[in-house]
Amino acid sequence: MMVDKSPPGCKQAPFWRTKKLKEMSHQEWESLCDGCGKCCLHKIENCETGEILQTNVACRLFDLKTCRCTDYSQRKKHVPDCVSLSPDLANTLSWLPKTCAYRMLGEGKDLPDWHPLLTGDDMSVHKAKISVKGKAIAKTEAKRLEQHLVNWEDF
Repeated sequence: MMVDKSPPGCKQAPFWRTKKLKEMSHQEWESLCDGCGKCCLHKIENCETGEILQTNVACRLFDLKTCRCTDYSQRKKHVPDCVSLSPDLANTLSWLPKTCAYRMLGEGKDLPDWHPLLTGDDMSVHKAKISVKGKAIAKTEAKRLEQHLVNWEDF
C-alpha cells in the first residue's frame, strides 16, 4: 500500500495528484481501489429508461467479510461479465459509486479523507462506513435481484 505520508520538508505530491489515470503504473492503479465493494454488487438496468438500479447482492466471488474478490486475478474466467476497469471506462461508467477513487480522480476531484492511501489503514473505508461490509448479501441468499434494490446515498 502507498501512503501519502511524506517526510517533513518533502514537497513531492502523491502520484494521484500529479498523474492522469492513464499515466499510472499497474501498482498505482490497483492501489486506488479502497475496497468498498460497491462495484461488486449486482446492478439492474431498466431497459426502457437506461437507469441503473443498485442491489445489495454481491457477486459470487465477493467475500462479504473482507469486501474483496476471492479470485481477483482470474475473476473474468469465473464471472465473464465482470468489468475490468480501465482509465477510459472510469470516466464513462455511470454506475461507479460517487465515492470511487477512479471516478473521483477522473472527474478531477481528490481522494476523500478516509481513503486508505491517505490514512495508511486498509480498514479506514469500513470505519468510515463507506463499504458494503455488513450491508451486502451473498448471491446464493438472493432469490430475485428485484427484491434487493437499495437506494444508498453514496451511489
